[in-house]
Amino acid sequence: MSWFEAFILGIIQGLTEFLPISSTGHLYLGRHMFGLDEAGLFLDTMLHIGTLLAVLVFYKEELLHILKKPFSKLTFLLIVGTIPAVMIGLLFKDYFEEISKTGVTIGWEFLVTGLFLWFADSIRGGYKQMEQITYTDALVIGTFQAAAIFPAISRSGLTIVAALMRKLDRETAAYFSFLLSTPAIFGAVVLQFGDLFSEQAEQISFFSLFIGTLSSAVFGYIAVKWMINFLKKRSLKMFAVYVWVLGLIVLAGQCMGRF
Repeated sequence: MSWFEAFILGIIQGLTEFLPISSTGHLYLGRHMFGLDEAGLFLDTMLHIGTLLAVLVFYKEELLHILKKPFSKLTFLLIVGTIPAVMIGLLFKDYFEEISKTGVTIGWEFLVTGLFLWFADSIRGGYKQMEQITYTDALVIGTFQAAAIFPAISRSGLTIVAALMRKLDRETAAYFSFLLSTPAIFGAVVLQFGDLFSEQAEQISFFSLFIGTLSSAVFGYIAVKWMINFLKKRSLKMFAVYVWVLGLIVLAGQCMGRF
């Protein structure tokens, strides 16, 4: 893998981790485009480290608050919201890894993501801000996050939808969704870390990995900041249309034997 390919894949990961269009699905398509299907989980792990750095920097004040006051409400909200993803991830890790490698269902999953995003735009009346989020809210949002273990189901999309359903205002919905991604991304990196010492690690140069991780971090930070501001006043329907079109293209490609 060249450094330029790593740079492009880092951009894809950074942007799509936080835009509601599925990072895993886009990474599968990006790897396939460059003929890098064999890199698989190892490459994904390094790019996820980049997006983890992005949220750590963006939410540094909140995370420092948690370190200073580990028994605060915010800490327990994140714990409650993370439990469903941990349970699903540990129970079905091998199954979903196999689905991610083949990409056999991603076309349909893009279509499902679009349905959720289109539905989210009809939800009105959100009023809750960060201090008003309840543990029930966190559990519901976390359960939706767990459903995003399917490759092309957008984690950020589903958690934003769940937050809007729980009457969080639009800005807070995006803000809490991305904050909740911090333990989720960290947990995914920990579970995948063993691949750093597998034979796959020898196929990618250190410089390419560095470039990919760096671009993932930079564009991930940009995406978080942009998406929170975007959701204040703008519609999610444009993202729904995008993933619908992409899903249909993937399904058509599968019918022609391209994927």
